[in-house]
Amino acid sequence: MINTIANFINRLDSLVWGWWMILLLLGTHIFMTIRTGVIQRKIGTAIRLSVTKDTEAEGEVSQFGALTTALASTIGTGNIIGVGTAIALGGPGAVLWCWLTGVFGIATKYSESLIAVKYRVKTKDGRMQGGAMYALERGLHMKWLALLFAFFGGFASFGIGCATQVNAIATVCNENLNIPPAFIGIAVAALTALVIFGGIKSIATVCEKLVPFMAFFYVLGCLVILGINYDFIIPAVKTICSMAFTPGAAAGGLVGRGIMMAMQYGIARGLFSNESGMGSAPIAAAAAQTNEPVAQGLVSMLGTIIDTVIICTMTGLSIVITGAWDMGLEGVSVTTKAFQMGLPFPEQVASFMLMVCLVFFAFTTILGWNYYSEKCLEYLVGDKKAVLKGYRWLYILAVFIGPFMTVSAVWTIADIFNGLMALPNLIALVALSGVVVAETKKYFEKQKY
Repeated sequence: MINTIANFINRLDSLVWGWWMILLLLGTHIFMTIRTGVIQRKIGTAIRLSVTKDTEAEGEVSQFGALTTALASTIGTGNIIGVGTAIALGGPGAVLWCWLTGVFGIATKYSESLIAVKYRVKTKDGRMQGGAMYALERGLHMKWLALLFAFFGGFASFGIGCATQVNAIATVCNENLNIPPAFIGIAVAALTALVIFGGIKSIATVCEKLVPFMAFFYVLGCLVILGINYDFIIPAVKTICSMAFTPGAAAGGLVGRGIMMAMQYGIARGLFSNESGMGSAPIAAAAAQTNEPVAQGLVSMLGTIIDTVIICTMTGLSIVITGAWDMGLEGVSVTTKAFQMGLPFPEQVASFMLMVCLVFFAFTTILGWNYYSEKCLEYLVGDKKAVLKGYRWLYILAVFIGPFMTVSAVWTIADIFNGLMALPNLIALVALSGVVVAETKKYFEKQKY
C-alpha cells in the first residue's frame, strides 16, 4: 500500500514537473522581463524604496516588513537543502538553471506583487487582503480559478512551508547535537504558536529582526569558502555551464536526459527557493503600507535577487567547488559536507554554523507560510475566527509531526503543490500583463526616473 502511494506521488510529480511546466515557467519569466522593459535594471530604485516608509498609506506593515516577511518564507531550506538536492540529482548544471530562473524570475516577482497590491481589498476591520486569488477574481473575473489557487496554496503550506522546514531542523539538530526529533517538534511548534497567534504584525516584527541577520551570517560563510578556494571558482563556473547542456549520464545515459534532469531539478528548486511565479510572496506584499503597486513590486523583486541570484548561487558554487555534490549524499548532508570541506574550521564547528543558519532559515519560513495559508483559507471560508483559529492549531500540529516524515516524500509532495499553485498565478500574470505594463509606465513617467 505504501509503495503504491509512493509510486503514485512520484508519477504525479513527474507529470506536474514535466517539460511543459519548465517551458511555462521560464516562458513566463522571459515574457514578463520583455513586457516590463527589463525591470531588473531598476534594482537601485528598488533598494531605495525598500528603506522608505510611507506611514500615511494604507497597509498593515512597512514595505520593508512585507519584504522581510516574504524573504522569511523564501530564504529557507530551498537555499541550503534544495540547491544541494538539485545538484546531487541533476548535476552541477542544475545551478545554472536555478540561477537563470532567479534572474528572469525577478520580473515575474515584480509583476505578481504589483497586481497583488493593485487588486487588494480592505476588510471591515481595516486589514488588507491580496494575492493571486484577488487578482483572478477582481482583475479577470475568474472566481473558480481564484478558489483553486487558494485551495492549492492552503495545502502547499503544509509541504513547502511546514513539513520540509521542521524536518530539516530536526535532521540537523539530531545529527549535530543528538537532539531527538520529538523534542525538536515540540520546541518548534511552541515557538511557532507564540508568534503566529499575533498575526501579520507579529510575524513581520520577528522576520524584520531575524532575516537580515540570518542572510548575512550564511552569506559570510559562503564567502569564506569561495575566498579560500578562489582558484577553483572559474573551473567550477565552467563545469556548471558545460554540464547544464550535457546530454546523457544523469539517468541511464539516455540522450537529453542529463539536460532534462539538470533543468528539472534546477528550475524546480529555483522556484522552491524564490517562489517567483508561485503567487505566495504577493500575499505578503498586499499587506504593505503603500499606495503605489509599482513601488511594492520593485521592493518585492529584491527578494528574488537576494534569495536566488545571491544566496543560491553562493550555495551552488560552494558545493561544486568542494566536490560535495559527487559523494552520494542527500539533502542537507550535501551542503553540510561543503561547509566541512570548505571552511577552515573543525568539521563540528562548520556543521554547527550551517545548523544555526538552517534553523533560522526554516523557522522564519514556517512563520511566513502560515500567514500565506491563512489568507488562502480566509479567501475560501471568509473571516470566520473559529475556523482560522482552528487552522492555526492544525498548522502547529503539522509542525510537530514534520520531523517524523521521510525527506524524499516531503520534498516530492511540496514540489507537486508548488507546481499546482503556480498554474492559476501564471495565468493571472500573463492575462494581466497589460495592466502591469500600464502601471509601470505611469509610475516611472510620474517619478521621472
